[in-house]
Amino acid sequence: MASQDADGETGGTGAGDGTRSADDGAARGRNTAGARSGGSSADSAAARAAAVIAAAGAGPAAGESVRIDAWIWSVRLVKTRSVAATACRGGHVRVNGERVKPAYGVRVGDEVRLRHEGRERVVVVRRVIRKRVGPPVAVECYVDNSPPPPPREAVAPAGVRDRGAGRPTKRDRRDMERLRGMQAGSSGPVRSAGPSASGPGGPSEASRRASGRRSPGS
Repeated sequence: MASQDADGETGGTGAGDGTRSADDGAARGRNTAGARSGGSSADSAAARAAAVIAAAGAGPAAGESVRIDAWIWSVRLVKTRSVAATACRGGHVRVNGERVKPAYGVRVGDEVRLRHEGRERVVVVRRVIRKRVGPPVAVECYVDNSPPPPPREAVAPAGVRDRGAGRPTKRDRRDMERLRGMQAGSSGPVRSAGPSASGPGGPSEASRRASGRRSPGS
């Protein structure tokens, strides 16, 4: 009985140790997950703070204004400043509902609407900058209220083949040329299926034969 009691006590002790070890392992896992989550949140906050500081450094000097073409280029709404100026001159840029010229001075709180490459961007100015910055810094300079972009199929240019499809055949080229002509609003050159009116067998030749006259040079 003594040996059985001793064995029983020993077994109970082992089970208790195993339970405590499992609990300790779970606690350590929770602590590690919490530390990782806290670390990622801290990293995100630090990155955003650095982006805000960089955006402030790209701003104008005191008393200076920023042109609208320079601003939409600086915040990466377009690829080049010349494209931004062209969009303004073409009437594709509106500030608070009004069409503006490239030299228009943008201010914090302005709503900027830009139509470019088949998409409309609607942003509200949060920070005025005049130097081009990276994407993480650019997104800190405006509030993006743009509608979702259209599906890729709706803006795909005519005649574009899938990658890996190989070289187009003659039939593919004819189809692409026909599609381009339809999109351009022209039906392309009209070709007559029959013989030319002035060539052999044409209506003028038949009329001369019916009248018994010969064509010149015969």
